[in-house]
Amino acid sequence: MSTQTDTLLLDFPTHPLWTNVFVESHAKVVVPLRWSRVQVWGQISLMYGGTLSFGLVNYPFSEFELIAEELLMSDSMVKVYGALRLSVKVLLMWNSKLQIDGGQDPVVGSSLLEGSNLVALREGSVISSNSNLGVHGQGLLKLYGLGDIIKAQRLFLSLFYNIHIGTGSTLQAPLKDSSKMELITNLLCESPTCPEELIHPSEDCNVNATLSFTVQICRVEDIVVDGLVKGSVIHFHLARTVTINPGGLVTSSELGCRRGMGKGLISSNGAGGGGGHGGKGGPGFFNGHLTEGGEEYGNADLPCELGSGGGNSTSGGTTTGGGLIVMGSMEHPLSRLEIFGSMRADGESSKSIMESQNVDVMGGSGGGSGGSLLFFLQTLTLGNNSLLSSSGGHGGQPGGGGGGGGRVHFDWFNIATGDEYVPMAAVNGTILTRGGTGIDDGHDGKDGTLTGKECPKGLFGVFCEECPIGTYKDVNGSSEALCIPCPPEELPHRAAYTFVRGGVTKPSCPYECISDKYHMPHCYTPLEDLIYALGGPWLFGLLLSGLLVLLALVLSVARMKFVGTDEFSGPTPTPHESQIDHSFPFLESLNEVLETNRTEESQSHVHRLYFMGSNTFNQPWHLPHSPPDEITELVYADAFIKFVDEINSLAAYQWWEGSVYSILSLFAYPFAWSWQQWCRKKKFQQLREFVRSEYDHACLRSCRSRALYEGLKVAATPDLMVAYVDFFLGGDEKRPDLPPRLQQRFPMCIIFGGAGSYMAPYTLHSDNLLTSLMGQVVPATIWYRLVAGLNAQLRTVRQGRLHSTLMPVITWLGTHANYGLSLQGVQVDLAWFQPTASGYYQLGLVVNSVDEVAHTTPVSEFSNTISIEQLRTNDVCSYRQYVPCLGNSQYTHLSSTDRRINGAIINSFTLRCLKNQKDVLFPLSFVLRNTRPVGHQDLVGLIISILLLGDFSLMLLTLLQFYSISLGAFLVVLLILPLALLSPLPAGINALFSHGPRRSAGLARVYALWNVTSVVNVVVALIYGSVHYKIQSTSDEGAQNFHALNFSTEESGWWLFPTTLLLCKCVQAPMVDWHIANLEIQDRTLYSKDPAKFWES
Repeated sequence: MSTQTDTLLLDFPTHPLWTNVFVESHAKVVVPLRWSRVQVWGQISLMYGGTLSFGLVNYPFSEFELIAEELLMSDSMVKVYGALRLSVKVLLMWNSKLQIDGGQDPVVGSSLLEGSNLVALREGSVISSNSNLGVHGQGLLKLYGLGDIIKAQRLFLSLFYNIHIGTGSTLQAPLKDSSKMELITNLLCESPTCPEELIHPSEDCNVNATLSFTVQICRVEDIVVDGLVKGSVIHFHLARTVTINPGGLVTSSELGCRRGMGKGLISSNGAGGGGGHGGKGGPGFFNGHLTEGGEEYGNADLPCELGSGGGNSTSGGTTTGGGLIVMGSMEHPLSRLEIFGSMRADGESSKSIMESQNVDVMGGSGGGSGGSLLFFLQTLTLGNNSLLSSSGGHGGQPGGGGGGGGRVHFDWFNIATGDEYVPMAAVNGTILTRGGTGIDDGHDGKDGTLTGKECPKGLFGVFCEECPIGTYKDVNGSSEALCIPCPPEELPHRAAYTFVRGGVTKPSCPYECISDKYHMPHCYTPLEDLIYALGGPWLFGLLLSGLLVLLALVLSVARMKFVGTDEFSGPTPTPHESQIDHSFPFLESLNEVLETNRTEESQSHVHRLYFMGSNTFNQPWHLPHSPPDEITELVYADAFIKFVDEINSLAAYQWWEGSVYSILSLFAYPFAWSWQQWCRKKKFQQLREFVRSEYDHACLRSCRSRALYEGLKVAATPDLMVAYVDFFLGGDEKRPDLPPRLQQRFPMCIIFGGAGSYMAPYTLHSDNLLTSLMGQVVPATIWYRLVAGLNAQLRTVRQGRLHSTLMPVITWLGTHANYGLSLQGVQVDLAWFQPTASGYYQLGLVVNSVDEVAHTTPVSEFSNTISIEQLRTNDVCSYRQYVPCLGNSQYTHLSSTDRRINGAIINSFTLRCLKNQKDVLFPLSFVLRNTRPVGHQDLVGLIISILLLGDFSLMLLTLLQFYSISLGAFLVVLLILPLALLSPLPAGINALFSHGPRRSAGLARVYALWNVTSVVNVVVALIYGSVHYKIQSTSDEGAQNFHALNFSTEESGWWLFPTTLLLCKCVQAPMVDWHIANLEIQDRTLYSKDPAKFWES
């Protein structure tokens, strides 16, 4: 059927059915029947202003059924006077209206619209009813935008898969202007009990006028609100998710009770008090009269009451409280509620009443109290800028009291505990239950309540969150006061309480160490684990000390068994015809030199020419180009100069050798010393091999010497610091005056080996040739005794402190040496020789006959201008002959002896003029120094063994301690000087278990070097530790939570191990010095103060 004019329909065909009905072009179709059924096979289409009307205006009691596949409305209207039963698959409305007027007769049934597939309202479409209205479907209900409205006195939406309330669209019930509004709310306003249907609603979701709801959305999977949902009592039931997007609003504000159980009072000439609910209403105050506000009522743990009004209903100026919004039910909570917009149940403010009703009262009315927001949920999300509000309204002017705040309650479903717990709420928005503001002298309403379901153990608060870290809760309840702080005495140091899913339910709160380097359960470092596993610090210290002593005893016994009598027995006789090296550091006593054999080389020896320099990288060996007077007749001058050039070139070091030494000196000085000694040995072998086999001896005049390669020989002291070239006759010189006798060689120079350092002390090396020469005048036993005694004195001479350490040597030469030699007609004096331009000079002895010394010009004959008094003062130091470091070879005012030895005699007056040569390692000479023997070798060895093992133990404990700080700290302490901390133990064991005093003393010096080198690592450990723990203590003072970062003052003892290690190393140093002295000087009579007893021994 199609119509474009006004049409009256009194009957509808049922067989066959109309296929489609089209009402267009402002046509009107009227069905004026009391009851009718319109059924169309296809669609009903109302277009271009078409109108379809059912029933009579003056008799709105009819009931109509409209059944079709589709109802399409565009710019059209459907009017129903009575009740409508609409059943379609698709209901589409475009700028159209569907009005249902049920009149005022309660007998008229509820209207029901069913769109099984789709119900859509667009472009300001409206579905309205002044009675009850139900909208059912199985698909989508969508209000697209601005002006799209579904409103009724009671509104029920159900069975849809999805409901979407678009931006600007509205769902509303009851109608604000309806006279039935108060009838609906009054059912709840005076009842102190919660209606059953609010807590346990029916599951059939049918339209039921007896229920308390004004808006119910039931059995809908997903509900999305971008617009407005408004009602006195709103219920979302049997829904899966509800989402209120930004701009969306679900509200029952100002739709509660005008009176109610907490209504505010008003006096005839005073201001009204605010309504009460969750909080007491604020009293009104006007003209000196105080009007009380409404009292609190309801149950904070299950609020289902509407808010109460303020003032007096008879005055016409009362306000309305907030309504009630219920989400879910006890049996069927919402799976998820997401609010990014607002949900409100606020009380009405008096100001809005005064503006809208223009009520003139003597005092202002009180504000309405907030309503109730009741949530049965599984999860909640409150987004940024979202709002949940059940606040009281403001009082009116003048003097109106503010309404009390409402109630908000969260009833969580099936709160999981323990490891199954998941947070139920993500709250980033705002929840308000505050009281309204009183105007002028009116008082503010009290705040309402915000509560949650009683939380199980371990959880607290409205949202049942885990108790804060460091607290536990072992009872049910929601108060934060139930979260009790964990017992601090059960929390180890360096531990922090940990987060536990579901909260902590027992006083034994779980914790973890603040770093992986600490070990559970006590959060000890590996070092502390070891200490406390052995009974604690004191017992650990006793056990460690006892173990060290026991191991040291075992080590000493093993050492004595292994070493035998090399170190501990006295000197043994030397077999006949054996050849002995009488050089330092092994000082032979008289018994060791009795049977020394003589060589025949002395019979052809002419002269010994010493190399200048100390065979170091900056002072290499070199020979002077001018041949001395003693060999001028034996060599060709030009050939000798060429020979010297070749020797000096060969003796010089490559640049990279010195560079390697410098690098090793920075990181491992013992290796640098070993490298230097290896280079010295290699250089000496090159020189000796060159002179022995490569050089043709062309500088010698003797043909036999050139042919046999026997005229020149290179030798050196054992320390490889002093070398010399010996010149021999070839046998064809035909010179009866050669070789010269010893007396003809006087004054004869003997240069000391060594450099006055710890590793190379000064020593007089007496080889077989020198012994044979001296044997011409001095018996070998006396000479060896002199060498041993002199070396015993020289070992304590230190470069850098020559003024103080050489004086005992000068004194000893005068009191002991010359005491025994004078009987042989010989005298020895200390002297310096061969100064270089760099300031280096060599020390040694000048051997002269007693007669020549007696006739030599004494000190008083130096110069007419130098007197004995001047020599006793510092003025003598102004003369260059007494300052060898100046390197001036023109020695004026020297005695004849001084001129012949290319140097000068050192005595008590000239000693002060010697320049001390100090290097960067000079400060170490106060720790590492050669001392006199102390004896008790067994005891010294035992103490060294204890200290060595203690050093190793303390080193391990220190490294373990710094590893507990961090791996970086461990590596810094270990590798600041690589191998320095680890090398003392193997070096010490090697020194203690070496055969023979000679080897053992040399290795002991290397051990001492490693010991002192490792001090750098220990000092770095102390500096690093002090900085680390200072920073840490500062951070601890600024920490706000003691349990979050729990360090105690026990960290103040961090310095114990490194300090003890440093002390152990400082004690080791003199012990090793004494051990070396005991090894090198086994004849204690060498230090006899009585010259007679010295020579008698």
